[in-house]
Amino acid sequence: MNLPKLEKIQSDCAKRIIKRDVLRKIETVGGIDVTFKSPKENPTIAWVCIVVVNLETLRPVYQKIIEDMVNFPYIPTFLAFRELPIMLKLYKLLEIKPDVIFIDGQGISHPRGCGIASHFGVETGAVTVGVAKKKLCGNYMPLSEKRGSYSYLIYNNEVVGAVLRTKDKVKPIYVSIGHKIGLKTAIKLVLKTSIYRIPEPLRLAHNLLQKIRKTSFL
Repeated sequence: MNLPKLEKIQSDCAKRIIKRDVLRKIETVGGIDVTFKSPKENPTIAWVCIVVVNLETLRPVYQKIIEDMVNFPYIPTFLAFRELPIMLKLYKLLEIKPDVIFIDGQGISHPRGCGIASHFGVETGAVTVGVAKKKLCGNYMPLSEKRGSYSYLIYNNEVVGAVLRTKDKVKPIYVSIGHKIGLKTAIKLVLKTSIYRIPEPLRLAHNLLQKIRKTSFL
């Protein structure tokens, strides 16, 4: 496996990311998540799911799930090369494409500036936001325990994301620009779509995938 070659692909991808708002109106937001039948095995069966919600009601208006084999090991900072192919396959099959897509993973808050949310956005042209449960790189100042509070994530003296509290006294999540969106808009969207810790499009997609994974063992 030629990791330096993959690093160059990521570095080249980072140069193509648009870090400003391109949409004037947002009505629907989707969330894409991936799960594996045997996460520690390779190759393994994978499922990818998108749930699209109406931004005002947060009610689902569309969902789609596909299954495929994944044949790339899990390597930190190279997640896109494991999950992106099945995500792109799903995207091509969508009857409804949401205005914005949340990706379970990093956007520009990545050592080479191109996590899976950014990579997906550049490949598809979609407006994307990275929403991660864990920090990959950078540092930040402590934030209030109140919902809506956030602290900028700094890496190499640059703002690469925000650590956002989506629920009182609950662990924050890590929000970053994916593609074609500004950070402030990304923060507002994630907060607006969050009832629990994880924004609804991603939470609903995750829940559907967990049900499918459980039934696969029956």
